[in-house]
Amino acid sequence: MSAGDWPVETLAAYLKEALPGCSGVPQVERISGGQSNPTYFVTFPDRRLVLRKQPPGILLPSAHAIDREFRVLRALDGTGVPVPEALLYCEDRAIIGTPFYLMERLDGRVFHDCTLPGISPAERRAMYLSVAGAMAALHAVDPQAVGLSDFGRPGDYFARQVSRWSRQWQENRTREDAAMDRLIEWLPRHIPADEVLSIVHGDFRIGNMMFHPTEPRVIALLDWELATLGHPLADLAHFSMAYVTAPDEYGGLLGLDLARLGLPGQAEFEEAYRQASPHGLGLRPFHMAFALFRWAAIFEGIAYRAQRGTANAENAGEIGRLSAVFAQRAVDYL
Repeated sequence: MSAGDWPVETLAAYLKEALPGCSGVPQVERISGGQSNPTYFVTFPDRRLVLRKQPPGILLPSAHAIDREFRVLRALDGTGVPVPEALLYCEDRAIIGTPFYLMERLDGRVFHDCTLPGISPAERRAMYLSVAGAMAALHAVDPQAVGLSDFGRPGDYFARQVSRWSRQWQENRTREDAAMDRLIEWLPRHIPADEVLSIVHGDFRIGNMMFHPTEPRVIALLDWELATLGHPLADLAHFSMAYVTAPDEYGGLLGLDLARLGLPGQAEFEEAYRQASPHGLGLRPFHMAFALFRWAAIFEGIAYRAQRGTANAENAGEIGRLSAVFAQRAVDYL
């Protein structure tokens, strides 16, 4: 038996020695795809696990660093931040071909649609406010107190990020864009002076939340691939992009009747976060412009790879057009 590119028998033999409750032959099911680290359900008769591994092949040195994912999950255990329990990290490539880690499988609901289809309006509002609370809980954790003081470079987070994504744009651009040119000139000169430091998730969006099976609350933050030390408002702005982009612009909420749906507006969501956060800061135009600028650069990279025939996503060309949309939306904040 194999799970695509690795043998289940080898993994089963390893886990029977490494973890209690792993007896018999496990069922293995792939549960994610795309650009992320491959993720699988590994189900024994008496234990249910989730495995995340590096993709096969030659990788960039800093890419798909699942050891960092495992480290941050372990560090956050017991802090009040909802995370799955990280159980085991294995760097031995002989087991399944790449390093991997295992965590406990939780029962819950994951939504990839910001409108939370199938949920009552009252529950939708409570779920969004729970997301705001989970984000604030993450940003309240002292990195040094949980052994993560070296998890990223302290200070100048936005300056480094603006520089990185400006460089990415210049290297991958497929077209001229006056909006991106203006952002590259404007953003470095308007970085807020505050130097708040926290653990940031890096991809804080509704699709990376797991909610309780029946209750309107977050029970786990998922997919820590981009986690680092940075400015907490980067996470808040990233999540808030849903409010300023339309449903056909990567699944946003702009133009929908939020009151009818039961969803809090952007101001209410931000205030719920601000009230629960340790720093009490709110978003400025810079933060939203930066979040949109970052995604404009990411979308342009997808368009560049589509042009060269190396994009993974089948709709890479369609996604690429969003670069111009997000760049202009960012300029609207200036």
